[in-house]
Amino acid sequence: MDKTVGIVGLGIMGGAIARNLVERGWRVVGFDIDAARCAELARDNIIIADNAGQVARDAPIIMTSLSSPEAVEDVATTIANTGAPPRIVVELSTLSITDKLRFEAILNHAGHIALDCPLSGTGAQARNRDLVVYASGDSAAIAQCSDLFADFAKQSADLGAYGNGSRMKFIANHLVAIHNVAAAEAMVLAQRAGLDPKKVVDMIGPGAGGSRMFQMRAPMMVEGVYEPATMKVSTWQKDMAIIAGFADDVGCATPLFTLTQPVYVQAMAMGLGDQDTASVFEVLKQTIVTDPKAGAGPQR
Repeated sequence: MDKTVGIVGLGIMGGAIARNLVERGWRVVGFDIDAARCAELARDNIIIADNAGQVARDAPIIMTSLSSPEAVEDVATTIANTGAPPRIVVELSTLSITDKLRFEAILNHAGHIALDCPLSGTGAQARNRDLVVYASGDSAAIAQCSDLFADFAKQSADLGAYGNGSRMKFIANHLVAIHNVAAAEAMVLAQRAGLDPKKVVDMIGPGAGGSRMFQMRAPMMVEGVYEPATMKVSTWQKDMAIIAGFADDVGCATPLFTLTQPVYVQAMAMGLGDQDTASVFEVLKQTIVTDPKAGAGPQR
């Protein structure tokens, strides 16, 4: 196959994916509205296009990794208006089903094939090719992208009808929201119990009580360092609103997920919007600590 791929959106995820693909022999044509980001990635042998239209003209497969539905719609419209031959356009972002369907309609009308393929994983996981691709849409197009997916992700699956990729991503992020806050609560509890926090990370992570979120974010909580963010609190707020709306649409209450939402809201109120979501540890340190009972303190 032609090992040329386009990427529109070279942020935390898109940039990491671009670097991994170049390392595996792909010719990557990329574009981002952030000129500094483009200059940085050009040094890593990503070919920087002048605009999204040029990406569409140069690459038979295009991936989009963007931060807002407005940006996704704008890029879809730009690609549709280029007059380029039929392209496979792989949408990687987390968006509502309505926004994904709008993306598909714009591209299909121009003769292109849109795929809904959100990713499970953080920016740190993207750097390590530790992503899962939730692919949905045209099965032949997904099969054509299988080698591409294998070069930046550890796993991918064809989930059937367009939109099922996003539905799977919503389930994954529902769990991430809960596991992240649960990890922070556990680390505050360990701190109050007088345990060595680094030993807590070492011993809890691999055990039955561990999770991927605990393994990734508890070390950040120990250090109290939340930058560079693998997922910003401000971005996560957008994703959580999408999940809440999705759950309401399908008629499913989410009591545990709902309980985590105020924690992330408080993180925003504390000015942690640009910090990693592990920073909810700082929220819980201020909101769940009470005076210990006599004799219940740490045992030395």
